[in-house]
Amino acid sequence: MTKDEMNMIGFEIVAYSGDARSTLLQLLKEVRQGIFNNVDQLMADADENINLAHKSQTQILAAEAGGDNMDMGFIFVHGQDHLMTTILLRDIITDMVELYRRK
Repeated sequence: MTKDEMNMIGFEIVAYSGDARSTLLQLLKEVRQGIFNNVDQLMADADENINLAHKSQTQILAAEAGGDNMDMGFIFVHGQDHLMTTILLRDIITDMVELYRRK
């Protein structure tokens, strides 16, 4: 895999993770306002983007496991950072939704 190909996958991960993050923050904003009717749909939308980011990440893992020499750049590392923090944000917001529902 070339460095350019790896960078493009890194950009995909950043984009998908960023979309998921934006959706999760919108969900949290609505929950804070007492609006719960969109929780399931917004969570599903966020999950879809997280899964797409993870699918892109898996391409790199599969290539490396297959013996490709990886020349990772900052863009891919940045994508990994976005994905990991978005997954953590999803977990935290899931708990926050339950806390707001009990309020």
